[in-house]
Amino acid sequence: MGCGTSSKVVRELPGSSFPLSWGKGLGRGSCGPLQTGEGKAEQRGHWGTHEAVAEAAQKIQVARYRAKFDPRVTARYDIQALIGRGSFSKVVRVEQRVTKKPFAIKMVETRVKEGREACESELSVLRRVSHCNIIQLIEIFETKDRVYIVMELATGGELFDRIISQGTFTERDAIIILKMVVDGVRYLHSLQITHRDLKPENLLYYHPGAESKILITDFGLANSGNKNGDWSMNTICGTPEYIAPEILSRKPYTNAVDMWALGVITYILLSGFLPFQDENHMRLYRKILKGKYSYKGEPWPNVSNLAKDFIDRLLTLDSNHRMSAVQALNHPWVITMAIKSPMKNLQRSISWNLMLRKSPHSRCSRSAQASESGHSSGSIHTWGNKLVNKTGTFG
Repeated sequence: MGCGTSSKVVRELPGSSFPLSWGKGLGRGSCGPLQTGEGKAEQRGHWGTHEAVAEAAQKIQVARYRAKFDPRVTARYDIQALIGRGSFSKVVRVEQRVTKKPFAIKMVETRVKEGREACESELSVLRRVSHCNIIQLIEIFETKDRVYIVMELATGGELFDRIISQGTFTERDAIIILKMVVDGVRYLHSLQITHRDLKPENLLYYHPGAESKILITDFGLANSGNKNGDWSMNTICGTPEYIAPEILSRKPYTNAVDMWALGVITYILLSGFLPFQDENHMRLYRKILKGKYSYKGEPWPNVSNLAKDFIDRLLTLDSNHRMSAVQALNHPWVITMAIKSPMKNLQRSISWNLMLRKSPHSRCSRSAQASESGHSSGSIHTWGNKLVNKTGTFG
């Protein structure tokens, strides 16, 4: 699943000097409610002590990882904080010494066969892509046993975390987001690259500002075709809730699997629910293979028929009849309603439904992704465990 922690490289609290790593981090309510009098002063003192200890520990940790870096890297970049770790890699936030711009560096241990193969797989994609809505590779440093991958730093957070935090969310907002994502997918498909793991966690805002672009990240499962020009795939992989039916049917498949995943993402984006969900994977797969979902419950009565048609044309069982990325960008909902879309605020219903995902099941470790990507989601919801199974069986 990429080179340890994938291109989704950072999640930081605005204004904080502490790195918020995936799964741990500092919660907004860590110190409890504000108090008055002695209690309030005592709490400030306690927080100050905690802050000092954490800062000291961070400095020791950064110094330890800085010492492991190749001198060529530290000559160009100032290592600032560890922000992720995986089976074969560690990711640090850095600052370029000359420009003072922030970046992320993934240090991959390539002495291990699995780490080397995973790194080569992801780099084969990152070296080829250059698009405003796709995480960018900046440069690479290679040594005998390590590869240092310098990438863009995405600090704006995950897609749905922002929807929950903002006051309004309309179909027009959804269209703005989807146009960026679909155009990125269109670009990938034009290069015969299939992402194979599109999901909300892999869609990050570049910066916290309101006008931030969306970045598609995590190319650990991406396929870039083969030398014979055969672009069909057979490997069973992905995240269960987003896997297309043709993959579950163990049939050769194409980049249309990305469009199915976009249909699932759009459904969630407009409702806060998954179209197909079940804690039992086998039951989930049967639901996907049937392709049956509904538009019942809030906020669907307030969602336009054109938006539902957009979803229907993506969640089509026959991949040959599924919309392509180009067709999705030209769908009437995207073309006409970007200008004249319903202005009904769906945020309250969507946020409530998203919050319902905050359950013991949704917070569980994403087995394959947690071990390979080096993080468990720090957001309030987790949308599924990544499945990588090359044996052709499901478990």
